[in-house]
Amino acid sequence: MGWFSSWTHARRAHARSHDRAARACTGETGAAALVARESETSCANSAERNQTTTTTTTTRALQQCHEQHVLRPWYRDRAVESARSIDAVIVGAGPAGLATAACLKRRGLSFELLERADQVGSSWRNHYARLHLHTARNHSALPFTPFPKHLPTYPSRQDVVDYLESYAREHGLEPRFDTDVQRVARDGERWIVLATNGAWRAKHVVLATGYNRVPRVPVWPDRELFRGRVLHSRDYRTGKDFTKQRVLVVGAGNSGAEIALDLCEQGAAVSLCIRGPINVIPRDLLGIPAQAIGIATGWQPDAITDFIMRMASRLVFGDLSKWGIERKKKGPLRQILDEQSIPLIDVGTIRRIKKGEIAVVPGIERFTERGVLCTDGRAHKLDVVVLATGYTTGLATILAGLDDVLDAKGYPRAAPPEPSSPGLHFVGFANVPTGLLRQIAIQARAVADALGPPQLVVR
Repeated sequence: MGWFSSWTHARRAHARSHDRAARACTGETGAAALVARESETSCANSAERNQTTTTTTTTRALQQCHEQHVLRPWYRDRAVESARSIDAVIVGAGPAGLATAACLKRRGLSFELLERADQVGSSWRNHYARLHLHTARNHSALPFTPFPKHLPTYPSRQDVVDYLESYAREHGLEPRFDTDVQRVARDGERWIVLATNGAWRAKHVVLATGYNRVPRVPVWPDRELFRGRVLHSRDYRTGKDFTKQRVLVVGAGNSGAEIALDLCEQGAAVSLCIRGPINVIPRDLLGIPAQAIGIATGWQPDAITDFIMRMASRLVFGDLSKWGIERKKKGPLRQILDEQSIPLIDVGTIRRIKKGEIAVVPGIERFTERGVLCTDGRAHKLDVVVLATGYTTGLATILAGLDDVLDAKGYPRAAPPEPSSPGLHFVGFANVPTGLLRQIAIQARAVADALGPPQLVVR
């Protein structure tokens, strides 16, 4: 019996034991266990015919099984034999992935840059049109390449997209597009990366997929009764699509506040749902970007920085409670460090609120046919609800079974230069007061330093 026939025989035997393990773990004796068995057997039969790797589906019930029963055979039997060996695999061709790739290339390391979309910077391409960086361009460049000097202090969404495209060309980066990574798993001293159209074995894996991967959509009672439109901010492009409509924006983060401003500027009747106390800081203070102040004051105690930022907020905005905006007890800096969330960096929304052009409402109690009922008992008639309720990283799915590397919210526990697990690195998942893009540049260099010593590379 050859190795492939032996492998097929073992796979079918495993399908039977896998079925028993699934039943034991989930208590499912019907469809879930049957799907698992049929999926496993189908995989073996397909391999016998084509000797190729394919992906299988796993039911929600089976995902609750202990990962030792499900994941280990899943990647070892089907991916290891066909995986291509390489120094590193970088997942994601946004700012974090491109920056890391450029740093690794400078060191002469072999790597694959995998991207599920068909272009670099897919998240930036799909943001709303009005978006600008909230950090200054001279503090937001990726390694080795500054933003063009002719750009404004705060580059637009399109400016950032153009910069990322130029960055990839300048550094000779060629991502493998339309490659969606499904799973990353340990294989001895190396890692296996299994994607929709290939598998790779690498000593190092760098996950650079970013915060904005999976939209977070809260659940409210009776939402199905609402006759209007509900969309997540990921699907919002411009306020021109909602002129003269009654729109509620849920979420007072930076996306929600700027979307509310965009809608107001385009003639919509806008309400902004602020569900609790928040910190609001000006983007600029006396012409100086708030980011620059954060960099300059990084050496001093957090309490002093928070005091300065609170005083600046009160000086610029005054007491906002009369407009329904309560100040968070925790200061802006402590909010970033403790909660990994950025305060509202105002770009004009507060002025519109004070003028009565954007209404502030509290949290949603439930939906109605014509709108929502808020927690203060007031009903609001609406045509559209935009959910600026954030994202999750989606890392828990990619790293299923590696529970120790992520926290309860799905964010990496460790940041460069320390790996979360030997050979497993994350770039671009740390909210800091000095700006995400600036931090990405720092982390990309740190990862490259950890992977290998600098080498003279002719470019």
